[in-house]
Amino acid sequence: MGVLTSTELNFLVFRYLQESGFIHAAFTLGYEAGIHKGGIDGNAVPPGALITIVQKGLQYIELEANNDENDDEVERDFALLEPLEIITKDVEELQQIVKKRKMERSQTEREKDKGKEKERNEEHERRPGGERERERHDKEKEQVREKDKSEKDRDHDKEKEKEKERERQHAERIDKVKHEDDSLAGGGPTPMDVSTTAQEISNTDVTVLEGHSSEVFACAWSPTGSLLASGSGDSTARIWTIPDGPCGSNMQSSPPGVHVLKHFKGRTNEKSKDVTTLDWNGEGTLLATGSYDGHARIWSRDGDLKQTLFKHKGPIFSLKWNKKGDFLLSGSVDKTAIVWDTKTWECKQQFEFHSAPTLDVDWRNNNSFATCSTDNMIYVCKIGEQRPVKAFSGHQSEVNAIKWDPTGSFLASCSDDWTAKIWSMKQDKCVFDFKEHTKEIYTIRWSPTGPGTNNPNQQLLLASASFDSTIKLWEVEQGHLLYSLSGHRQPVYSVAFSPDGEYLASGSLDQCLHIWSVKEGRILKTYRGSGGIFEVCWNKEGSKIAACFSNNTVCVMDFRM
Repeated sequence: MGVLTSTELNFLVFRYLQESGFIHAAFTLGYEAGIHKGGIDGNAVPPGALITIVQKGLQYIELEANNDENDDEVERDFALLEPLEIITKDVEELQQIVKKRKMERSQTEREKDKGKEKERNEEHERRPGGERERERHDKEKEQVREKDKSEKDRDHDKEKEKEKERERQHAERIDKVKHEDDSLAGGGPTPMDVSTTAQEISNTDVTVLEGHSSEVFACAWSPTGSLLASGSGDSTARIWTIPDGPCGSNMQSSPPGVHVLKHFKGRTNEKSKDVTTLDWNGEGTLLATGSYDGHARIWSRDGDLKQTLFKHKGPIFSLKWNKKGDFLLSGSVDKTAIVWDTKTWECKQQFEFHSAPTLDVDWRNNNSFATCSTDNMIYVCKIGEQRPVKAFSGHQSEVNAIKWDPTGSFLASCSDDWTAKIWSMKQDKCVFDFKEHTKEIYTIRWSPTGPGTNNPNQQLLLASASFDSTIKLWEVEQGHLLYSLSGHRQPVYSVAFSPDGEYLASGSLDQCLHIWSVKEGRILKTYRGSGGIFEVCWNKEGSKIAACFSNNTVCVMDFRM
């Protein structure tokens, strides 16, 4: 019998979980960091990550295959599955296997009971008065059967009542969503009517940037000029020069200039260095990239490697420049966050407060920032302080993203516990707890509006994007749901407000990019690509939108109303 290599085992686990439809933010983050690639391009999954994936996968299988049983039943039923079946079968097939084998097990037990019953009857008949004993026993059996039948009938009736109640609740939820959408959009068409309410963006009006050889996880426009950076699982980042003219097939005749930023020295036997995150400094002169190898790299706008920052001992999932540009902040799977001095490129301070991987970091001002983790905690830290200046606890599962509002007054967070929360430095408990989503919330974004912004006369909003395929817009003065945007059909991975705050772009695994009117809560334009969308972003003028796809491409399109 052949021996499975670790790479093959990793790939089998990944493929099983993927085909089972299991979507969990931990997998998504791992996916974006290149964790999923063990077995695809020869890079093994780290043991800790593989254990987490297997553990969560098995828990999911147990849940799906035994969703109405107690713990003891779960263990017995799960034992009916063979290891090979777990790898090769999807959840529905596993459910059928469990159901079939439970029936077979029950049938076997009934046959055993019949055998024992026959033996008892024969023994009764051999005894004096055995005939009368058997008649009494048969009568008792008949009473038991009648009782079982009546109990089954009652259970069946109860199940029918439950099913009717579930249908009623489902109908109420649908009516509620429709009512909210109609009333909030002034009685207009519901967001689901994408084909009739949105203008389709033609492929001829889109510039497709090709060159990456793997999924493109991140993209960001330079705050100055017309440069677009992209980061991919092919261990490169790229800086594209996008002409000022209209996008589309005409531009393809003279392809945009590109600098390839290689995160490896050789071509073979290289450890995975997938680019997981990137960020421009405020002047647009330097690009920072975070990689799966735990290194942060600094590049010029011309693609020259200026510095490699060694300190983290695990993949970097997030990095941000402060506004002043004198510090760079990075967060890693090694549970720490590091502030780098951009004058010396040395570690200014390493913050080791979390007990699990750091998933996101965000500056509050030039010296203070927040971090979040899979340990469910959020910490606010300050350069020079040895302990957090604030600790926010309240999420019941890993915190996927955090964002300070434009003035640094409020901190928003989102989690696998299906909630988004807003925090203030003035209190320990969250100011608002938004619970309208029905699955994990992957990311959040503040609108560039409100006092202290370039759009002071517009209200401040928070957008949350979830695996429940919706985006929700919250007004944060009173903490109310403003709109529930339900035009996508699969998990929404990215949202971005236009610079004037009037529009919202969203990208989903359903391969669609939607552009929404914030004022009306409806889709204005939509573009269907050829792969899942991991990130969307606007240029500084709000005239172009970029989106990066799982089919190795970056698409750029014009935005005009």
